[in-house]
Amino acid sequence: MPAEATAPTGAVWQGGWLQSARACPSPNVGPRPSGACIDLIVLHSISLPPGQYGGPEVEQLFTNRLDWEAHPYFGQIRGLEVSAHFFIRRDGELVQFVDADARAWHAGASQWRGRGNCNDDSIGIELEGLEGEPFEPAQYTVLASLCRHIAQRYPVAHIAGHEHIAPGRKQDPGPGFDWQRLQQLLAWPPACLPHHSAHPPGDGR
Repeated sequence: MPAEATAPTGAVWQGGWLQSARACPSPNVGPRPSGACIDLIVLHSISLPPGQYGGPEVEQLFTNRLDWEAHPYFGQIRGLEVSAHFFIRRDGELVQFVDADARAWHAGASQWRGRGNCNDDSIGIELEGLEGEPFEPAQYTVLASLCRHIAQRYPVAHIAGHEHIAPGRKQDPGPGFDWQRLQQLLAWPPACLPHHSAHPPGDGR
């Protein structure tokens, strides 16, 4: 388990809201099951329209305000109601949509470390990006800091990508994400991350 898991939370959190993040509350949220152990961080990538960065569309999607007629691609996701706890933009801006104590709608049908329904006991982080494309240095810096803050409040023992918890169904954050770089920034045990764990990418155990 990362050392930060036993560190005091200090004033960085107000309940399940991280004070350094810009709050943008989503209605797509629910309670976690009683006794849920929040020990998993799930990484995703997203851009709307795909490959276009910097606009308001991701925030609009997660808050049910996206104009489905604004771009042809949006017709493919019309009516989708999803959310993540956090979103890291290309420039490193950090946005929070869901109280980390609550259940966001980011993982879908999923399984990891012998458990299904990963929404129940995970925290979802979206990185602004496209599957297979590289991410920005600022995103890795903010992501590492965010993971440390999360581990101060919750007993985080695992980090995985959407591609690992839903193999064959999802491919994000994809081969452009540098897992080794994240591990080096965090200085957490390599087994916390999918490419070094006892569960190789794709087995979903």
